Amino acid sequence: MKIPLKSHTPLIASLCNLALSYVIYMLCRIVYVWENWSLFATGWESLSYADLFYGSLRFDSSAIFYTNTIYLALMLLPCLPKERDWWQTMCKWVYMVINSLAVVANLGDAVYSQYTGRRTTSTVFNEFGNEGNIGTILFTEILNHWYLVLIGAGLIALMWVLYTKPVVANDKCRNIIRWRYYVLQSVAFLSLFPIAVISIRGGATRAVRPITISNANQYVNQPHEAAIVLNTPFSLIRTIGKATFVDPGYFDSKILEQIYTPEHKPLPPDDADTLAGRFKGKNVVVLIVESFAREYIGYYHNGTFAGTCPGISDYQGYTPFFDSLMAHSLTWEHTYANGRKSIDGMPSILSSIPMFIEPFFTTCYSTNRIGGIAAELDKAGYTSAFFHGADNGSMGFQAFARTTGFKNYYGRTEYDADPQFGGENDFDGVWAIWDEPFLQFYVARMNEMQEPFVTTVFTASSHHPYNIPEQYKGIYREEGNPIHKCIRYTDNALRQFFKTAIRQPWFGNTLFIIVNDHTNLTSFDYYRTSQGTMCATIVFYDPSGILPTGVKNGIAQQIDIMPTLMSLLGIKSHYVAFGHNLLTGTDEPGWTVNYGNGIYQYLENDTLIQFDGQQVVNAFDMRADPMMRHPIGHHPPKHETRLKAIIQQYMSRMINDKLTVQ
Repeated sequence: MKIPLKSHTPLIASLCNLALSYVIYMLCRIVYVWENWSLFATGWESLSYADLFYGSLRFDSSAIFYTNTIYLALMLLPCLPKERDWWQTMCKWVYMVINSLAVVANLGDAVYSQYTGRRTTSTVFNEFGNEGNIGTILFTEILNHWYLVLIGAGLIALMWVLYTKPVVANDKCRNIIRWRYYVLQSVAFLSLFPIAVISIRGGATRAVRPITISNANQYVNQPHEAAIVLNTPFSLIRTIGKATFVDPGYFDSKILEQIYTPEHKPLPPDDADTLAGRFKGKNVVVLIVESFAREYIGYYHNGTFAGTCPGISDYQGYTPFFDSLMAHSLTWEHTYANGRKSIDGMPSILSSIPMFIEPFFTTCYSTNRIGGIAAELDKAGYTSAFFHGADNGSMGFQAFARTTGFKNYYGRTEYDADPQFGGENDFDGVWAIWDEPFLQFYVARMNEMQEPFVTTVFTASSHHPYNIPEQYKGIYREEGNPIHKCIRYTDNALRQFFKTAIRQPWFGNTLFIIVNDHTNLTSFDYYRTSQGTMCATIVFYDPSGILPTGVKNGIAQQIDIMPTLMSLLGIKSHYVAFGHNLLTGTDEPGWTVNYGNGIYQYLENDTLIQFDGQQVVNAFDMRADPMMRHPIGHHPPKHETRLKAIIQQYMSRMINDKLTVQ
């Protein structure tokens, strides 16, 4: 048998192609950072390039060996067929397909990460699995980011050209001893497995457990910077089929209940809590306004708030109507979201459940019994309805609304069936019915509901791909970043909504709560910090004048809305809510909690701690250092204790299906 003994053996070729994969991954990372430069520019100078490089190699090694093990096995098998041209051609195609998918994932995530603030995980398949508009969205993104398509095509072409193919056998090759061939090839093949295992695990010592997404934080200063050293194939693979929630067991159950419990029991109102029960029997309207972030609201940057956001002055924002409404409403000095996606916002706002690890209703715990505002008010005789102008079932909103107690659902199907409105002519072509007509539909349906009622509408127009109706393109022009014109359009849609609602008989007997689901594109460094990305709009508007107006000191977060509302309405029930009542009549400053890239953040009394599940890794004085550039060397022990208790209660109740009081 004639066996080749040439310089380009399968082993040498495999090593060359592995090296090529590392280069391609690193180039994808450079493109990722370049595309998302505004997210990382703040604090970049304090990062260690050596740490970034080493961390990147560690995660790239894991992803490359995860995805290329089959290719390497085919290249190194101690068998004669692999010395033929057809076999090596097959190997090249396996290599190209696998690594081309990695390029597409990394570059595609360079766009999607702008909205999530992190590398994409496997839950994305559940999140968008039932959406019928994905093709349209992808086509739009391809057009908007054509340069990334060209870069991706260039990287794939580079792999094709630089791929090293072994010299294969032919009749002119010299003979070598067959046993030597099998011995050498077997050694190379068997060496593959320990190298692959070490690379995939992220190290060789016993102290090294398989690295996870959270390990990326050891190479950076802030959680959102972890995306720099991570890569998308790793993030996808390492989260497939993983147990999302694990009880950390920080405390004995009795001690845990003493530190923190999300159970709210009916108690007599405190003497100082003069608002408790004052809204008994009133209607409740919750407007969840897509991407209507604090950054875009002029009111949050002037008057009382002037000078509170570093680097932002003389800023009028993009919401003239909403600014005028806020002058007659109640808000708080610091207002935060508890997640970065729409599917994070719904549980936080309507059920007082923050987002930890992953959106829970894309996990196996989505079948848990869940309470919420609608479920509790149903016990008090309220009628209820949820409104969302997208396809019925989109994003899992309809299922979640029903699970949490909403008796009726109005989506695109119901809108199209109503002859009073424009039907499909009002569809934005991608996501949903335009905000202005759908909010008018919302008023019309509430006119038919029996009082008292509780309703929620989730708007959609201030969203990627950042379009507005044709008739407004001459009015709201491009300015700043592309979402600004959409914010102006939605602000006007709210103006028209309240203009119509104020004429309805139920208006004066209704409490309005306006809140955004998450942040979006940013223009200021302050809103790019790991805590700044969570800044939210939270406003209570009471036309009857019972609720005080202005700015209340302290912190408000989305999960505080439910317990605050239950107190105002005088609901005497026993329920689970992870937030707290914002209007107790005391001067408690409040607290907020969120999660991202393997790090929990907890803020109370101006001190923010970052916790990786085992220990506090950073602490900041947010009053003195709102840009989070200078960690402090100490933090109040109660912060860590409270945060651990919140995490343990969350995990335990998710795992044991105790999100409601049985």
